[in-house]
Amino acid sequence: MRELTVLCADADETERAVTRDALAADGDVDVVEASSVDEATDALAGERVDCVVTAYDLPDGTGLDVAAQVRETSPDTPCILFTDVSPDRIDTDQREDVVVEYLPRDMPGARESLARMVGNTVTERTQVGYPLPTAEDERLAALEQYDRPGLEAADAFDRLTTLARNRFGVDVAFVGLIDAHEERFLACAGSEWETLSREDSMCTHTILEDELLVVEDTHADDRFADNDRLDELDIRAYAGVPLETPRGATVGAFCLTHDEPRTFSEDELADLTLFAAEAMDQLELRRRLNDSESEGTETAGTDGEDA
Repeated sequence: MRELTVLCADADETERAVTRDALAADGDVDVVEASSVDEATDALAGERVDCVVTAYDLPDGTGLDVAAQVRETSPDTPCILFTDVSPDRIDTDQREDVVVEYLPRDMPGARESLARMVGNTVTERTQVGYPLPTAEDERLAALEQYDRPGLEAADAFDRLTTLARNRFGVDVAFVGLIDAHEERFLACAGSEWETLSREDSMCTHTILEDELLVVEDTHADDRFADNDRLDELDIRAYAGVPLETPRGATVGAFCLTHDEPRTFSEDELADLTLFAAEAMDQLELRRRLNDSESEGTETAGTDGEDA
């Protein structure tokens, strides 16, 4: 089993040391220490962190500020607020979107409980095998409106991916929708991919982004360096833009892959965003047409009953 890396943020050096020793007691945990929000932010930028344990009161902010930094860089990393500050004193008004586990530091056996919580939380995330958006249930509900039977036959997606492949000079360009367990390719110029498990799909990470995800070399990125399936598909470079519905749910991605490491210019990424916008427009058009046809069928059925 790979050694876990836990970031422990606490301004009190003595408290931090006791927590560090408790977490590292079984020998399978490496603890990175920070005494402030700034130090924690620097640590997150330089380390692959599996879990964050933070006090609430820090000299330049709070533990919720640390958790917010984690959500920006690694949304699936669990955060535990380990503090003797009571819940009613924790100011959540400015961080309403930050979700953390809470464990009171002044309860009996607190650090033993903390060590168990870290292990259990990380294990649960690892068993899923891939990061989940914070509003995954709502995202899947929105996907049902767009992932309709026969959608893969739409010529517009074939044309878009063919044009994109030629425009960017890449091996593969595709449109994919991501359900609970896999990615289904609506169109795939340059290959014949049909589905890919969500655990292996790079788009699993793209749908966590606000704008796009660019990976110039998969072998140099910790998220993908050990993904054998990507090597089997000859994916070494990737650029993807989330497909976001008018109501803000991300249902898939428009992506490029190449068999060698490569960079993407700002102009290329701007054009890729336009391709993604057109793909989403096509999905939205088909959703509206489908809804209109369904309403027409229901109306005809009602009229027949009245007759």
